[in-house]
Amino acid sequence: MASSSLSHSSSSWTPMQNKMFERALALYDKDTPDRWHNVARAVGGNKSAEEVKRRYDMLVQDVMSIESGQVPLPKYRASSASYGTSRAMADEQRMLRNLKI
Repeated sequence: MASSSLSHSSSSWTPMQNKMFERALALYDKDTPDRWHNVARAVGGNKSAEEVKRRYDMLVQDVMSIESGQVPLPKYRASSASYGTSRAMADEQRMLRNLKI
């Protein structure tokens, strides 16, 4: 994770709640009336509007840290395994292009 702020939230979030949170943010944009109540309802798990707003604020801070270069990017090693994965992805893309539905 880019930052530890989301992992130290006051309440725990399940992977499903995180996915529902992401979907709700896409559905209820900044101009939506009662946005945070709508997002909380979509997330479920008794999350309050204040909790989802706080989670959003932490997410924004994490993104800002990444974009400002405060969080170093991981150093990946090039390996024959990654070549194999790249090759497999290229093969899959080629098959999908040729697939006629």
